[in-house]
Amino acid sequence: MPTAGPAKGASARSKRADAVRNQQTLLDAAAEVFVTSGIDAPIRQIAARAGVGLGTLYRHFPTRADLVTAVYHHQIEACAEAGPKLLADATSPFDALRQWVDLFTDFLVTKHGLADALQSDSDRFATLHTQFLDRLMPVCAQLLDAAVTAGEIRPGSQPYELMRGIGNLCIGRDSDPHYDPRRLIELLLQGLRLSC
Repeated sequence: MPTAGPAKGASARSKRADAVRNQQTLLDAAAEVFVTSGIDAPIRQIAARAGVGLGTLYRHFPTRADLVTAVYHHQIEACAEAGPKLLADATSPFDALRQWVDLFTDFLVTKHGLADALQSDSDRFATLHTQFLDRLMPVCAQLLDAAVTAGEIRPGSQPYELMRGIGNLCIGRDSDPHYDPRRLIELLLQGLRLSC
C-alpha cells in the first residue's frame, strides 16, 4: 500500500499558523511605527519593521483604516489580558496595579498617536471607545478592589476616574517632548495609598 504524503489538513493548519503569526507581527510593528511616526507613516515602513512584504500586509489589512482599527483592538485586548496575570504574579495587589498602569500608559501614548483616525467619521472607529471602556474598566476595578482588600490603598477609588486621570496626564506628552507623564502618574498612584 503506498504511503500518503503530508495531509492537506496539516498543510492548511501550518498556513493558518503562519498567517496568525504574520498578523500579530504586523500589529506590533504598526503600533511601534504609529507611536514614532503617526498613523500616516508609510505602509512600507510598517512592512519593513514587521519583516514582511507589502502583499502580506495588504492581505491582512486592505486599508489603512483596517490596520489602525486592528492595532487599537489588539492593544485593548493585550492591556485587558495583562491585568489578571499581573495580579496573579505580582508581589502585591498595589504592585500589580502599578505595573498595569504602566502598560495602560504605554497604550494611551499609542492611542494619542491614533487620535486623528479615531476622530474620523468612519463607522469602523465608532465602537472603539466603547470597547475601550467595556474591556479595561473591569480590569482596573479588579486591581483597585484587590489593593483595597489588601489594605494597600484607600477605598472609594473609581476605575473610570483613575483611567480618566491617567489619560489626562498623558495628553501633554504629544506637544512637549520634555514632559514625562509617568512622574505625575506615580504621584497619583502614591496618593491612593494608605498612610503607613
